[in-house]
Amino acid sequence: MVLTDVLRAWLTVNNGITFKGQHHAFSTANIDLALQQLLDEPYAGLICTNEKLYERLTLGVSLKQTIDGDSKSFSLHYIDWQHPERNVFHVSDEFVVERTRSFQTRRPDIVCFVNGIPLVVIECKRPDKSSEGESSLVEGVSQMLRNQRDDEIPQLFVLAHLLLAINTNGALYATTGTPRKFWATWQEEGAAALAAALHGAINTRLTVAERVKRYDHREQGHWVRQYFETLAAGDERLATVQDQTLYHLLRPARLLELIYQFLVFDGGIKKIARYQQYFAVKATINRVAHLNQDGQRSGGIIWHTTGSGKSLTMVMLAKALSLHPAITNPKVILVTDRVDLDLQLYNIFRACGKNVVQAQSGKHLLELVKLPSADIIATVIDKFETVANEKVSDPNPNIFVLVDESHRSQYGTTHAKMRRVFPNACYLGATGTPLLKKETTTAAKFGDFIHKYPMRQAVADHAVVALLYEGRLVELEPDQASIDRWFERVTKELSEEQKVDLKRKFSRQGEVNKAEQRLQQIAYAITEHYVANHQGTGRKAQLAAPSKLIALKYKEYLDEFGEVDSTVVISSPDTREGNDSVDDENLPRVQAFWKRMMAQYKSEEAYNREILAAFGREDEVELLIVVDKLLTGFDEPRNSVLYIDKPLKEHGLLQAIARVTASLRARNMALSSTTGAFWASSMKRSTPTTPWPVLILKMSWAH
Repeated sequence: MVLTDVLRAWLTVNNGITFKGQHHAFSTANIDLALQQLLDEPYAGLICTNEKLYERLTLGVSLKQTIDGDSKSFSLHYIDWQHPERNVFHVSDEFVVERTRSFQTRRPDIVCFVNGIPLVVIECKRPDKSSEGESSLVEGVSQMLRNQRDDEIPQLFVLAHLLLAINTNGALYATTGTPRKFWATWQEEGAAALAAALHGAINTRLTVAERVKRYDHREQGHWVRQYFETLAAGDERLATVQDQTLYHLLRPARLLELIYQFLVFDGGIKKIARYQQYFAVKATINRVAHLNQDGQRSGGIIWHTTGSGKSLTMVMLAKALSLHPAITNPKVILVTDRVDLDLQLYNIFRACGKNVVQAQSGKHLLELVKLPSADIIATVIDKFETVANEKVSDPNPNIFVLVDESHRSQYGTTHAKMRRVFPNACYLGATGTPLLKKETTTAAKFGDFIHKYPMRQAVADHAVVALLYEGRLVELEPDQASIDRWFERVTKELSEEQKVDLKRKFSRQGEVNKAEQRLQQIAYAITEHYVANHQGTGRKAQLAAPSKLIALKYKEYLDEFGEVDSTVVISSPDTREGNDSVDDENLPRVQAFWKRMMAQYKSEEAYNREILAAFGREDEVELLIVVDKLLTGFDEPRNSVLYIDKPLKEHGLLQAIARVTASLRARNMALSSTTGAFWASSMKRSTPTTPWPVLILKMSWAH
C-alpha cells in the first residue's frame, strides 16, 4: 500500500542524527528497518492495527545506531507534522488493491499519499445518481465500509485516517471504522477569508502537459478530457460543496493538523473531530497560547449544546495543549461537581489513551498538585476545600483548569478556593446547557465565550435529533361525593378556618402525587406505551420518580402488571430518619429495600454496576426506575425512552433529555411539569433515515 521508493527517499533526506555537535545520516540498514516496521505490522483487526501504525506515524520509531564507537537510540519520523511544506504529496486515480486471499481487486477512486503513505481515501459519485431515493453519497459510504472488512482491502485502511464520500453537491467525511450514521459534513468557520484562494484554485488553467498527465491514462481519457476542457472553456466556475470540502480538509497544513491533533482512539473506537470540536479547540489554543499582561493565560467558556461531544472536545483540547510549542509541560486539572461525572470524564480520558489520575480524596488531590509527573488530574470540585485549607499554592501559569458544566451556581462559592490554589492558572469552563441570567456572574469569572455551538446548529448538523412535542391527557376522576363525606366526618371538630387550611394542604401537588390510584394508573399507562412501542426493539427506558418511596411503589405496580421487566436504582437512604423500633420488619420501606440490595450485592458500587450491566444487555432489564441517579452523565446506547414523573426545570431538564438524545439514532424522551407525568414515544415516518420526532404524553387529573 505504500509507495516504497517515495518513502525511502524522503526518510533518507529528511531524517538525521545530531550527536556531539555533528550531523550524521541514518544507516541504510536503519532506513530499511523503519520501512519494515511500517510495512510488516501483523494484521490484528482493523482498528487495533490502525492504532499501532498511527502511533508510529505520529511518534516515530526509535532506532539504535553506532556512531564513533557509541551505540545509542535515535528517533526517526515518517512525516514532518509541524512543517507541511517539507513533505511530499501524491494523488492516485483508481488505486488498484488486491483483496485479502483473493486475486480480485478493488479500486478506490482517489487515494492521497503523504511521503508515499496512504492517509486519505475518497469515493466519488455522480450527483444525479441515487439508490432507493437516497443520495449517491450513501452509496459512497457503503462502498467505503465494505472495503474495510477483513475479506476486502483492510491493508489500505490500516494506514488511512481520513475518508470521504463526495459528489458535486455534497460531501461526507469520517475516519477508519466509522459507522454510516456518524459520517458528517464539514462547515468551515470563517470560510469567507478563504473564498478568494478557493476560487483561484478551481479556476486555474492547466498546461498541456498537466492535462495529458490527468486525463490520457484513462481507457476513455478523451471523453474525460473533453468534459473538463469544455468546463474550463466556459465562464469562471463557482465553488461547489465538493470543492469547498476538499479545500477545507485536504490543504496540506489542515490535513496534517487534523490527523496529528484531532484523532482519538476511544476505547477501541476511532474518532475524528467534528468541525465544532476542531474550531473550539483552535479558538481556545489561540487564546491561551501566550501570557497576557498579568503574566497569566486568558480563560473563557466553551458552550457546546449537550450531546454534541463536549467531553471529547476536552480530550482534544488537552492533547492540543500538550503539543503546543509555546506551552511548556502543561498540567491539566479536570474539575466536575459530581462523582458520576468525574468518573465518566476520567474513563473517557483513559479510553483515549491519556495518562489521567483521579483524585480519591482532598488529601490525594493535595499530593497530586505537588507531584510534577501528574499531567492530567481529575477531581470533584469539593476536594479543593482540603487543598485550600492547607494553604497550598502553585503559581505555575502552565496549569489549565478545565471545569465541566461550569454554569453550576455552586462554583461561585468554590471558585475563589481554586484561584487560591492555582493563582496564575488558566480557567476554562465547558457547558452544554444555556446560561441563565443568575449564572452569568459565575460564568464571567472564567472570561467571555471562546466558542459556541447552539442546539439549533446541532440539530441542523444532525448531531442531535430535533424535538417535536404533542400532548396527551389521561384523566383521573376521583369519587368527589365520597371524598366530601369523608372530609366532613374527620374535620367536624375543626373551625371553618382550619378546614380551609386543611383543604389547601391536601390540594397541593405533592399530596396528590402520592395518591396510590394515580401511581397505579401511570404505571399501567407506561406499561401499555412501552409494550406497544418499544418492547422487543432493543430500546430500553427510564422512569424518573419524585422520591425513593414512590420509585418503590412504581416498581410494585409494574411487577403487578407483569409485562415490563423493571428495577430500581437509587442512592443509599439516610438511616437516621424514619425509625420507629429496632425490629427489622418495621424499618421504613426504603431502608428495608436498601438492606435487601446490600445483602444481595454486598456494596452500593456492585449494586450499581450489576444493574447497569443488565440494563445494557438486550434480553434483561427493560426499565430503570430512578430518582436523581442516572439523569445526568449516563451514556447507554440502549437508553432510548424517558418517562418523567417529577418536577424538572432548567439544566436538570436539559441534562435529563440529553441522556436519550445524544446520538443520531432515533431517540424518545420526556419533559416534566408541575402537574403530572410526561413521556414520549416514537412515531413512524415514511423515510427511516430521518430522525424521529418526539411525542410527549401528559398525564394529569381532573380535579
